[in-house]
Amino acid sequence: MLDFLWLIPALPLLSAFVLGVVGWRLSKRAICTLGVGSVGLSFAASLGMAWAFFQLAPEQIPIRSSYFTWLAAGNFQVEVGFYLDQLSLLMVLVVTGVGWLIHIYSIGYMAHEGGTYRFFAYMNLFTFFMLLLVLAGDYALLFVGWEGVGLCSYLLIGFYFLRDSASDAGKKAFIVNRLGDFGFLLALFLLFRTFGSLDFDIVFGRAAVLPAESFSPGQAGVLTAIALLLLVGAIGKSAQLPLYVWLPDAMEGPTPVSALIHAATMVTAGIYMIARSHILFAHAPLALAAVATIGCLTAFYAATIGLVQTDIKKVLAYSTVSQLGYMFLGLGVGAFTAGIFHLMTHAFFKALLFLAAGSVIHAMNGQQDIGKMGALRRKIPYTYWTFLIATLAIVGVPGFSGFFSKDEILWRTFETGNQVLWLLALVAAALTSFYMFRLVFLVFHGQARYTPETARQIRESPRVMTWPLVALAVLALAGGWVGIPAALGGANRLARFLEPVFASSHALVQAQGQTILHSHEWELALMGLTALLAATGMGVAYAFYILNPELANNLAQTLRRPYQVLVRKYYVDELYFAAVVRPLHWLSERVFWQAVDVRIVDGAVNATASRARDLGRWARRLQSGNARSYAAWVVVGAVVILSYFVFS
Repeated sequence: MLDFLWLIPALPLLSAFVLGVVGWRLSKRAICTLGVGSVGLSFAASLGMAWAFFQLAPEQIPIRSSYFTWLAAGNFQVEVGFYLDQLSLLMVLVVTGVGWLIHIYSIGYMAHEGGTYRFFAYMNLFTFFMLLLVLAGDYALLFVGWEGVGLCSYLLIGFYFLRDSASDAGKKAFIVNRLGDFGFLLALFLLFRTFGSLDFDIVFGRAAVLPAESFSPGQAGVLTAIALLLLVGAIGKSAQLPLYVWLPDAMEGPTPVSALIHAATMVTAGIYMIARSHILFAHAPLALAAVATIGCLTAFYAATIGLVQTDIKKVLAYSTVSQLGYMFLGLGVGAFTAGIFHLMTHAFFKALLFLAAGSVIHAMNGQQDIGKMGALRRKIPYTYWTFLIATLAIVGVPGFSGFFSKDEILWRTFETGNQVLWLLALVAAALTSFYMFRLVFLVFHGQARYTPETARQIRESPRVMTWPLVALAVLALAGGWVGIPAALGGANRLARFLEPVFASSHALVQAQGQTILHSHEWELALMGLTALLAATGMGVAYAFYILNPELANNLAQTLRRPYQVLVRKYYVDELYFAAVVRPLHWLSERVFWQAVDVRIVDGAVNATASRARDLGRWARRLQSGNARSYAAWVVVGAVVILSYFVFS
């Protein structure tokens, strides 16, 4: 089975090619069968690969396969081949498994939409590039997948391209990601300059024998520079401060796109890249500290914005940004397994939240304003219960998947002794509980805030949409049980599974003195504290939006200015427009277009043409057709020639 590793990404690629070329001629049933079936077969192949992987001896892992040479120029050589270890296996299962459920859901969601063949072609192509990214055996091939998911994100966000908001959101995502990719490219250049290769085995092998660099910025070396440049790429792709602004606008795409790209896969590419580069980051403590700080600030910052959003998908978008911040925090404190653990559980509950939100939107005939919903609990029960399970998971209620992964990150942060980061992350967890239960109460409970005519049209989504919700709800509930910590009597099987990948980096981070506590009693106490904060957030949301809805309005009036700042998202978009977009627009129009293009480039071309035209007009006068004029010119010419010979 492992010999056919290439089949896993090849199936979605083949489907994308067929749909892109002849999809417009196929029936909708054939399109859905091909689009969904290819990812389903890829998931089945992934399960078979996982079964074969578990039969291997430890010394046989990782598995390296090379198919052909892609680029060869002097010492620079790139092989198209795959690299399979515990980390990439987990990512492949998440991408194909969650991706397949989202594809199934899309059959119902896109049933009455046009361009179905385009939609599934883009979704399949995205799946291929994401699988290429996580299976790549070197940074060059990883970068191909990295750019590929960026391209597909642009296509899917702008799927409704006739809407200006959708096309603008697609362009915004593409451009902002290019800023991060610039840093990634510089990191690749520096990697090759330093290690003479982009192959994972060579780079990590040579980096592992180097000493850890200094935490002081003035004494940091080339590994710190490489890690910081890689971090720039991850910030763009995984929507961290300050390059997060593309992700909330990306909600203009169809809801399955939000679930696949902006919850389960693409936005986690930066997390995966940092985790894959763990040896480089473990040798660069300054870069690790930057990862943790940026992640913690992003988690808190995005949670505050989520408190006041009224678009159901925008609330989940800022929640995604916040949860990605938690993953960055886990990686930054050296808890690489905890960060990947939260990546996995987040894929379950956030994909479920987006798909359930899509079910709500589907039932409400496209309405996304939570202020115009309410009392939907009995009308769409499958959607309600699955949405509630995902909410309990994301806020970290004990027993649900998010409880185990988020608490692991908070505990590892507390262990490092950085109480500021831990406290900010703890407050962000409480805010998450509040705004998520605010969403639940405003959408599914309380008074109906829609017309009787709308109420008569509300129906539960078809089974092709609700079955994936139920499957994801099971994963959101039980998906974290593979990581039950020792403090609760568990073996943390996921950490043991991933430990061979991160063992050397964990040892190096601990040797640097970043871990100071090892107490199950402290861990249990902090679990209780986070559970209490989750309950508090739920209780406050219940008081504000169920017991006395006027409390929220009164508080908003009392704190009018802070409330307005949050509603306007700290005016970051306006700031970027004033500081970046408007100056670039002025520079492009007044300097590059009107001055350089029109006056210099076009001016030089037009001036040359004008002079040639004037010369032609003058020369044309010589061809007058007058015999006496011609005779005069002959005489003049003869005089000139004779003068030359006489006086020379």
